[in-house]
Amino acid sequence: MILWFGKKKKQDEAKAAGAAMDAPELSADEMAARDAEIAAKEAEKAEIERVVAEANKAWEDRQAREASEAASESARLEEEARKADAARAEALARADAEEAKRLEAEADAARRAREEREIARAKAAAELKILEDRREAVRLREEREAAARAALEAEANDPGFVAKLGSGLARSSSRLGSGLAAFNKRKLDDETLEDLEDLLITSDLGAAVARRVTKNLSKERFDREITENEIKQALATEIEDVLAPREKIVDFSDGPRPRVVLFVGVNGSGKTTTIGKIASKLKDQGAKALLVAGDTFRAAAIEQLTVWGDRAGIPVMSKPTGADAAGLVYEAIERAREEDLDLVLVDTAGRLQNKAELMAELAKVVRVIRKMDPEAPHDVILVLDATVGQNALSQVEAFRHTAGVTGLVMTKLDGTAKGGVLVAIAEAHDLPIHFIGVGEGADDLRPFSAHAFSQALVGAID
Repeated sequence: MILWFGKKKKQDEAKAAGAAMDAPELSADEMAARDAEIAAKEAEKAEIERVVAEANKAWEDRQAREASEAASESARLEEEARKADAARAEALARADAEEAKRLEAEADAARRAREEREIARAKAAAELKILEDRREAVRLREEREAAARAALEAEANDPGFVAKLGSGLARSSSRLGSGLAAFNKRKLDDETLEDLEDLLITSDLGAAVARRVTKNLSKERFDREITENEIKQALATEIEDVLAPREKIVDFSDGPRPRVVLFVGVNGSGKTTTIGKIASKLKDQGAKALLVAGDTFRAAAIEQLTVWGDRAGIPVMSKPTGADAAGLVYEAIERAREEDLDLVLVDTAGRLQNKAELMAELAKVVRVIRKMDPEAPHDVILVLDATVGQNALSQVEAFRHTAGVTGLVMTKLDGTAKGGVLVAIAEAHDLPIHFIGVGEGADDLRPFSAHAFSQALVGAID
C-alpha cells in the first residue's frame, strides 16, 4: 500500500504556521492567482486521491482476483486430489475385486481339478473293476470251455467209443483196407499212385481228396517200396489233415437266450433221433430246453420227438398234422422267452433237396424266425445220412443255400461202406462237423474227433 500521510502532515503544519502570520494585503490578481493555485492544488490533490483510490482499487481487485484464482486453483487441486484419491480407491477396489475374482477363479479351478481327478480316479477304478471282472469272466469261461473241451474230447476219444466207431466203420475200413492190402510191398511209382487214387475215389473220399493224398505221399515216398501199414498210417494222417479244420465242439450255452437251433435234412437222415440225443445230453448238463415238433407232415415224427422229450424230461411243443410249421416255431420262441428258457431245438420236416416247394417252406420258417430275432436261428445243423454216399454233397449244397447251414452231424456211420464221404464233404465245404453217430442209443452220438475218425476209417486204430 502507498503511504501519503507523512506529506499530508507537513502540509498541515505549513498551513498552521502561515495562519499564525499576519495575512498580507493581496491585490486582486494575487488573490486570483492564489485562488487558482489553491484550486490547482485541490485538483491535484483530488487527482492524486483518485489515482491512489484507483491504484488501491486495482490492488484490491488484483488481490481479490488472485485470492479467487488461488481459491479456484486450490479447489481444482483439491478436486484433482479428491478425484485422484477416488481413482486410487477405485483402482484399489478394482484390483481387490480382480484379485478376489482371480483367487475365486483359482479356487474354482482347483475345485474342478480336484473333482475331475476324483471322477477320473473313480472312473479308472470302475474301469479297472470292469477289466478285472472281464478278465475273471474270461478266465472262468476259458476254464469252463477248457473243461468242456476236455470232457468232449475225452468223450469223442473214449476208447470204448473209438472201438465202437472202428466197429461201426468196419465196412468202410474193410472196403478201403482190402484195397490197400494190394499195395503191400509195392513200389510207389506213377502206376501205383494212379491205382491208389482210383481206390480212394471209389471209397467215397472224393477226387479232390484222392489227388491231395497221392500228391503228398509221392513227395515223401515216391519210388520207394511201401508196406500196407505205412500206407494206412500215411493215409490216416492225410485224412486227419483234411478233417481237423472242421472239428468243432459246439457250445450251446454260449450266445443269446433263448438260443434257437434248427435241425434240417432229408427224410430218414436221423434228425429227430439226433435232436432227442442232443436234448438228453443238454438236460443232463442243466440246460432248460424246449423241443419243437416242426415236422408237422408226419405224425410219427411228432410221436418220436415226444418220446425223446418224455424220456429226457423236456417239454415238447407240437400241433396237429398238417399245421403251419412257421407259426408253431413262432409260438415256441415266444414261449421260450416268457419262460426264460435256454434253448429252442426245432425239428423240421424231412425234404429232398430237389423239391423246390418243400425247400421254400423251410425258407419260410427261417424268415419267420428272423422276424423275431434278426440273428436267429443261431445254429442251423444239417443232419446227414452216411449211407447215401456222394449224394450227401448235393444235400449240403442245397440246404446251405436255403437255410444257411452252420454245422453238420453225420449219422449211421455204423454198418456203411460209404463213411469216407465225410472226408469229401470236409474238403468241399468249409463247415464245422459237430457230431457223428454210430448207433441208436443216446451215447452213440458223440462229438466229432478228426483223429479218431481218420484212424477208424483206414482201419489203423492206434
